[in-house]
Amino acid sequence: MGKQRSVRVRMESGGRMGKKIRKDLENAAKDVFDPLLIETRNVATVVLMLSSPEEEILARACDAIYRFAEKEISSRWFPVCNLCVDIAGIQIEDLRERVRYLHRTGPEYLQRICAQMQEEAGDENKLTLLALGAVEPLTKLIAHEDRFVRRNACVACGIMSLNSEVRKLLRKLNIIPLMVARLEPEEDTVVHEFASLFLSSMAIEYTSKIQILEHGGIEQILRLLSSLDPDVQKNCVESLNLLVQDFQSRAAVCELNGIFPLLELLKSEYPVIQSLGLKTLATLTSNVECRVKLKEYNALDNLVEILETKELNDLHVDALSVVMNCIEDVDILQLLVAKGALGKILSFAEFSSVFDIQKIAAKAIAKAAKNRENRIILHEKEVERVLGTLLLIDNSGVKTAACQAISSMCENHTSKEDFRKLGIPRLVQLLSSDDGEVKEAAALALAKLTTDNFANVNAVAEEEGIEPLILLLSDPKDGAVANAATVLINMASQEALRLTMQTYGIMPAIVGPLQSANDLVQTKAALTVAALACDANARNELRIAGGLGPLTKLLNSMNSEVRRNACWAVMVCANDEPNANELSSFGALEILQEINQSGSRKNYFSEAAQNKLLDSNLSLKYSLMGYLLSCNIIYDGFYDYGKKRPGEKHLSLKDLWAQGVNHHRAVLLINAKPPEPLPFILDERPDTSGRSTSAASKSSYKDKTSTTVSSPAEDKQDSASRRSTSPSKMSSKATGKIKSKSKKEEEKTKEEEEQLAKLQAEALAAKEGWSPPLDSNLQEYITVVTSTIIPLNRIKDQIVALAQFVAEEMGGPIEQNKLHEFSWEIHISELKLELQSNIIPIGKIKKGTFFHRALLFKTLADKIGIGCSLVRGNYNRAWNVIKLVDDSPKGVTGLLLPPKAYIVDLMFKPGNLMEQKSVDADRYQHI
Repeated sequence: MGKQRSVRVRMESGGRMGKKIRKDLENAAKDVFDPLLIETRNVATVVLMLSSPEEEILARACDAIYRFAEKEISSRWFPVCNLCVDIAGIQIEDLRERVRYLHRTGPEYLQRICAQMQEEAGDENKLTLLALGAVEPLTKLIAHEDRFVRRNACVACGIMSLNSEVRKLLRKLNIIPLMVARLEPEEDTVVHEFASLFLSSMAIEYTSKIQILEHGGIEQILRLLSSLDPDVQKNCVESLNLLVQDFQSRAAVCELNGIFPLLELLKSEYPVIQSLGLKTLATLTSNVECRVKLKEYNALDNLVEILETKELNDLHVDALSVVMNCIEDVDILQLLVAKGALGKILSFAEFSSVFDIQKIAAKAIAKAAKNRENRIILHEKEVERVLGTLLLIDNSGVKTAACQAISSMCENHTSKEDFRKLGIPRLVQLLSSDDGEVKEAAALALAKLTTDNFANVNAVAEEEGIEPLILLLSDPKDGAVANAATVLINMASQEALRLTMQTYGIMPAIVGPLQSANDLVQTKAALTVAALACDANARNELRIAGGLGPLTKLLNSMNSEVRRNACWAVMVCANDEPNANELSSFGALEILQEINQSGSRKNYFSEAAQNKLLDSNLSLKYSLMGYLLSCNIIYDGFYDYGKKRPGEKHLSLKDLWAQGVNHHRAVLLINAKPPEPLPFILDERPDTSGRSTSAASKSSYKDKTSTTVSSPAEDKQDSASRRSTSPSKMSSKATGKIKSKSKKEEEKTKEEEEQLAKLQAEALAAKEGWSPPLDSNLQEYITVVTSTIIPLNRIKDQIVALAQFVAEEMGGPIEQNKLHEFSWEIHISELKLELQSNIIPIGKIKKGTFFHRALLFKTLADKIGIGCSLVRGNYNRAWNVIKLVDDSPKGVTGLLLPPKAYIVDLMFKPGNLMEQKSVDADRYQHI
């Protein structure tokens, strides 16, 4: 190919270009040479002729270039035969090898390969002309004064523009305005044909569309739609079809009343023109203004008539596209209902054997159903039945479109009810489809159907949809995962279904989506955890599956919805102490603190998650926040190691125990729960009296309780006296009972208890590694306050009695001006050396200051059910806040007064209640 091709230019009268070039040469002047016959076999020679000053040579050169660019492979290269046999699997790249193959196979050759060879031959010639630099001089001739030169240059450029490489250069040369000018009425039909062909080739690219629009090309194209030449019509409507893909061009066509000439094309005798006209209308009717114009021209009847004509089945797809676009408007939909056309259209789509028709109908229903009035009309025409039928069609595109339409119709509550029988069983089956688009669309439809509809949720469960939904959580398509998670969230509102989901492994399955990079998947995954983790077993499964780490990372998301749902999930998961500890180890608490300090990132769930995380670890909460609320019940194992400094690592009790004695602040331990008894130790350890340790323990416990807890008869006998006894007397009486024991018996009992606790602690340490030391004194305190303070009738009396008891056990009342003489630091140091540890059980402290007494008061108050908060101040200050309701004024009954907050004095006047924010309270809280 290329330069080896012969190109013949005959400089003589009577030359024609194609079927439409007319012979119109003027007689040569007498003072010029007679016409010369020039023959050349070199393409480059013809390209050089494009620079000739003579119009006739220019016209002939353009004609030759056109013929060369359009030239087909010589007929001698192909055996002419009408018989076509499809031989699959043959791929021969070399052109001449194809020719040899065709000759070798005789009359049995591939028509498809022949067409491809012909196209490649034409493209090769165009590329040859491009390489020789023929394009630029040709474009300069488009606006030539001589009409024959101008015509032939337009023809050559039009045919050359069919090549993509040539189009790149043509865009740079910016000749679109010149070609638009060639569409003027004074130009002949040949120019119109090839100028419109040029525009249809260039309109593939967006910037060219803008140029055509800006230079008035659409107006010229619309005018030429009524041309008598079918080639001009075809090229113009094809150009228009490409142009209206852009919204600006659609608006321009509507403003220029382009709907009517397009409708006139439907009367053409050429199917390709009719089809292109319908395709253009289908694109235009995505605009409301164009649909209104179509309605004004009463074109819907003609379109419906096309659908009803079997002979026009090649136009059915395009005609239906136009009609279904129009049903998006309520007025047009009502008009179709009034004429009885809507039912025919839906029936036509339901029972059609053409997949494209069914897919177009389903997509149009999905668009139309976004409007509430349209949904009502479609429901009245039983569109649910039609969509249910389309779900059974053996075509992925139809199923996907039907699922999307169901999703839109689900906004109508009645449609949801109808889809329960018609759609849900088939949608559940589609969840196991091999096509990813179908699975995603089916999951979306189920998500819409199960939202706020318990009956549909149960229907999905009855169709055994839980397992495929959980399997869909590992699907590679993010949309499918998000939609499946939404369905599972909707189902999680029922406890029975939650348990079923757990049996199918929902919590391990959700770990993958938590690690997704897609914001929507992250949002749904976090919300799934929040919905399902309300069960302790589910939370445990999530922790074991490693889901808490990815969940913690989502707290740092820049997406507000992801962050909010992650905070919600953390709040739910933090209900268990092991989960709360693991979340804290991943840095969840620090992240939540940072979020809550930001005005833009903070949300309701972030604050709740932080509080819940701290509520599950009261030791950390008190150290970090400096307060415990009345709802924060101190448990055995709680420890106070002081205020947490910024950046300081939170140490466990075991880590603190391993540090040994140092200069750091003593750690106060609350642990009144003895280790679980180990029978093999208790049975093998005899007492000095010959009894087993167990028996000795039981005996000592019996002796101890006999001194602190009276019999029921004694309780009944002394009940009246207890009611009349003041809190201070009650406390003195209780303390007197404890001290009334003989010193020898008390020491013996304590020795036995400590020995028992030590043996059990050693055994448990050998078995589990380490356990906190038992506080036998705290056990005794709890026994005393339970038996002596709970029977008091008034809550105020209970508070006063408890305050006096705590003060008595912690060194008694102290005069305010002698506070500096109370040497509690030496006592604490002695205990640290005695225990060889910084950890001191609270019951061992006999000289305690503000924060020791406040902690003991809060601990005992929680044990006996008194609502009490604990607040840490500065300089070893701490205090308890309680709320009391004052008595109603005399003579007023039924008056409910709001509760008042009081500070409990445990140091100076034990039992004194100081109203919060009063002078006395302020003096108690600060130095």
